[in-house]
Amino acid sequence: MLDHLPILQVLVPLMAAPVAALVRRRGVAWLLTVLATWISLGIALLLLQRASEAGTILYSLGGWPAPWGIEYRVDMVSAWVLVIVSGVGAVVAPYAIESVRREVGVKQAPLLYSALLLCFSGLLGITITGDVFNLFVFLEISSISAYALIAMGPDRRALHAAYKYLIMGSIGATFIVIGIGMMYMMTGTLNMADLATRLPNVGGRTVSVAFAFLAVGISIKLALFPLHQWLPDAYTYAPSAVTAFLASTATKVAVYVLLRVFFMVFGVGFVFETVALRWVLLPLALMAVLSASLTAIYQGNVKRLLAYSSVAQIGYMILGVSLVTVTGLTAGLLHLFNHALIKGALFMAMGAVMYRVGSVRIEAMQGLARRMPWTMAAFVAGGLSLIGVPLTVGFVSKWYLVLGALESGMWWVALLVLLGSLMAVVYIWKVVETAYFHDFLGDLEVKEAPATLLIPMWILVGANFYFGINATATVGVARQAAQLLLGVGR
Repeated sequence: MLDHLPILQVLVPLMAAPVAALVRRRGVAWLLTVLATWISLGIALLLLQRASEAGTILYSLGGWPAPWGIEYRVDMVSAWVLVIVSGVGAVVAPYAIESVRREVGVKQAPLLYSALLLCFSGLLGITITGDVFNLFVFLEISSISAYALIAMGPDRRALHAAYKYLIMGSIGATFIVIGIGMMYMMTGTLNMADLATRLPNVGGRTVSVAFAFLAVGISIKLALFPLHQWLPDAYTYAPSAVTAFLASTATKVAVYVLLRVFFMVFGVGFVFETVALRWVLLPLALMAVLSASLTAIYQGNVKRLLAYSSVAQIGYMILGVSLVTVTGLTAGLLHLFNHALIKGALFMAMGAVMYRVGSVRIEAMQGLARRMPWTMAAFVAGGLSLIGVPLTVGFVSKWYLVLGALESGMWWVALLVLLGSLMAVVYIWKVVETAYFHDFLGDLEVKEAPATLLIPMWILVGANFYFGINATATVGVARQAAQLLLGVGR
């Protein structure tokens, strides 16, 4: 059974998805979702352990060896992302039962759980596959199910948000499949490891154009500034459980795809020396941090505020990648994990507010800390981590990012990272001030969120502090993954 863990990682949620839709009973579909995500988390942790001890795990589907058959590949980079995706899914699934019932309704709940499992399995498939066309297939599975999940939001504007995401996502997917087609035309293979050995021997304009198509397509999928326009509406109007899941996983997997394609298919030399892409990524990342943080300050809807904050946080990740050093990449990979914990907790807190108040606008939260103390305390804790206060995971990420910038002699980049953190103080403080220092003006019947919402929320809050205080494990795994990407010894 242990030899088949790579295929089970994808197969378990993929098989559970149609069953959840067919049973048409909310409780059964939810239980199936919880079991599938928890099993996936267990498998991901086992794969991470095995990859750390024994090196890269290869799994050939149908017994056909690569490059003739599809190969699943689990190294430290992919295992790290598998744990992030499955861990978030395992926490969001229990949270979803009450949130989905309130925002989506009993009848539509099984369909939402089915789409959530499809999206979950698609993200896991993207992460584990070693075949670029298989990656595209899983990308479409996750994207199409994400469109449906967003459209189920309680606000009618959710349909417009899903449609905008559909258009942008389709453009991104088209760019990606064109790039894959060009690579196949020049090399005759779709296996990533095989592509990595053949592309340097091919060269030519077609390879450069293929790289350009892939870079643009992936940038749309990960919402890199200025190709992020689909993200704010999608996060704002999706059901709260869906927002918590997508914000913590979808863009992280897209960043992983960028890392895999840039570092392990085309190679560091081609991407950062021949093409000199770092001088494109670096300014875009800094503009994302500053412009999205500034935009977040002026938002009245807290989910939209956090959505623009996510664009800024993606900027931090890409900034770490653009440094092209072990420390910089370690910071970027750390922030994949840490930001999932941060945004998961923050969006879950807003889901609890939506559950009790029916709105996530700032003015609706006046004095809310008196009525929902645990929920607002979770928001404060997540906000402190987002800012980068010591003893939180946000501090660990930004500490390594600043170290990476200073090691590269870019002290001004370190200053801009600190400026981004100060801007985060402003927009987080807006919510905290309203909730804690204003008089409560809402319905007197408002009370604390139920335990089914609070427990998953506080699990993520606890993880924010635990991995902020004891960061040895996460930093160690992220550093191993960074060294693997750069091809340096441990």
